[in-house]
Amino acid sequence: MSSDASPPAPRLDWRDDLRHSRRWQPALAAATGRAEPTAAEAAVAARYPVAVTPALVALIGKSPDGARVARQFLPAPEEQDDTFPADPLAEEAMMPVPGLVQRYPDRVVVLATNACAAYCRYCTRKHRVGTRAPTWFGHRPEILAWLRAHPEVRDVLVSGGDPLILPDVALDRLLRDLEALPHLDAIRVGTRAPVVLPARLTPALVARLGRSKRVWVNTQVNHPAELTPEARGALGRLVDGGVPVGNQAVLLAGVNDDVSTLEALFRALLALRVRPYYLFVCEPGRGIGHFRTSVARAIELMGALRGRVSGLALPTLAIDLPGGAGKVALAPDVLVGREGDTLLIRSWRGERVRYPDGPERPKK
Repeated sequence: MSSDASPPAPRLDWRDDLRHSRRWQPALAAATGRAEPTAAEAAVAARYPVAVTPALVALIGKSPDGARVARQFLPAPEEQDDTFPADPLAEEAMMPVPGLVQRYPDRVVVLATNACAAYCRYCTRKHRVGTRAPTWFGHRPEILAWLRAHPEVRDVLVSGGDPLILPDVALDRLLRDLEALPHLDAIRVGTRAPVVLPARLTPALVARLGRSKRVWVNTQVNHPAELTPEARGALGRLVDGGVPVGNQAVLLAGVNDDVSTLEALFRALLALRVRPYYLFVCEPGRGIGHFRTSVARAIELMGALRGRVSGLALPTLAIDLPGGAGKVALAPDVLVGREGDTLLIRSWRGERVRYPDGPERPKK
């Protein structure tokens, strides 16, 4: 496919892809050559839900980086490790009403569904997805009443699960309820659909999302191989439809924990007009420890990227602190010393540069 060719048109019957995702053995065969899971893989699948969409099966089978994609979605024996807590961000303890999480005074998360088109093996809600835990649709009156009583909340993230597996009618009703709250500045929809279920981004859905001037989409692309022609088409439809799109990637051992992969990913996203927003260090959650890198490695990677890609393509490196303490941005330590009123600062090339410090101002 040439670089100037039009992306494929969306398939309209995305529900067929969703139904087929419950059969994940084709992805296993594409990745390993085995049609049946091992006993250890089957034990993991009995404990945590597994689903791999046809789009991912094709990607795993055709891409040179298919193993890195497969690692994100196929069960692994390491998921039986219970070293870390099941709810590392303490979301269950931070629900003022069921189905709504509040960790900051002005922002909340609304859990729209517990289901996904494809289940990421590193999910911090691994204990919740695929269950009947409380969501918006079981507690809509309480959630709306709480939001009306808290006008200090300016930003709602609609998450789950993946909200875009909801039918258009249900999603429209949810968005209309939130759009009726005048104190909300932004309604963010968190989804992996552009990668795992690109056919879901139908013209009708894109038109609905673009009609609101407060709806943003936060997607998640972790490896440049995930940006297939179909995924690029889905993202392009969103952007062309007037929907601002950001990407929240996760740093995953064995998937994207090297400079060249991250550079290629962020460059490709920027070319698609998708803003690299966050790069998260993988959390210490139950069953996901094998995806983790050290914080020092994450900072090292970000430092190496600073001289290689535009600032517009650099996401904020962050960790989400345990216990619901919130996000903390991380960056390489560039301040290496002081000589009187002169600072010694390390450039992206590693040089020590002298910088005259500004005068101290009295605190008000």
